[in-house]
Amino acid sequence: MYTNRIATRYAKSLIALAIEQEALETVHSDIQRVQQALQHRGFYLLLKNPIISADKKAAIVKAIFEGKVSALMLAYMELLIRKGREPYLPEITREFLRQYKILKRITPVRIISATPLSEATIAQIQQRILASGLTTENLEITTEVDPSLIGGYILEFEDKRYDASIASRLAELKADFMKNQYIREF
Repeated sequence: MYTNRIATRYAKSLIALAIEQEALETVHSDIQRVQQALQHRGFYLLLKNPIISADKKAAIVKAIFEGKVSALMLAYMELLIRKGREPYLPEITREFLRQYKILKRITPVRIISATPLSEATIAQIQQRILASGLTTENLEITTEVDPSLIGGYILEFEDKRYDASIASRLAELKADFMKNQYIREF
C-alpha cells in the first residue's frame, strides 16, 4: 500500500508538471524509454540497491539518459534520486502511464485468443466494444495467444472479463456433470 501511494503521488506530480509546461506527450514518450531501460536487470538492480550512493546513481542516470529524454524528465529522475525515491521508479512509470490513459480517455483492452486473430476480427471486436458503451471512444488493444483456450477468446478491459473460450465452456460442463444434476433422485 505504501509503495502505491508513493507511486501515485509522484506520477500525479509529474503529469501536473508536464501539463503546466505543455510537454505531456514528450514526457509520455520519455516514460516509455525509461520503462524500456528498466527491463534491463542491471539498471533495475542499480536503482533498487541502497548501498550505491545517490551521487553515483545520478551520474549513471545522467550518462544513460542525457540527450535521449527531455530535460524535464532528466531533472525529475535526479529529484527522485535526491529524495531517495529511485527504487520506486518502476512503479511510478506504471502509475504515470495508467494516469495518462485516464487523462486521455484511453481504455486498454486485452484480447487473449487460442490462435492469432485477423485484423478484421479485431476490428469487429472493437466495434462491438464501442457499441456497448462500456468504454471510452479510444481503445488501446493488445492481443495475446494462449493455445490452452482451445478456441474462442477472453476479453478484458477495465475491471471486466468476458470469457468466450472453449476451455471455460468445457470446465463449466465438467462442473455440471460432477454435480450429477442429471440423475433423478428418489
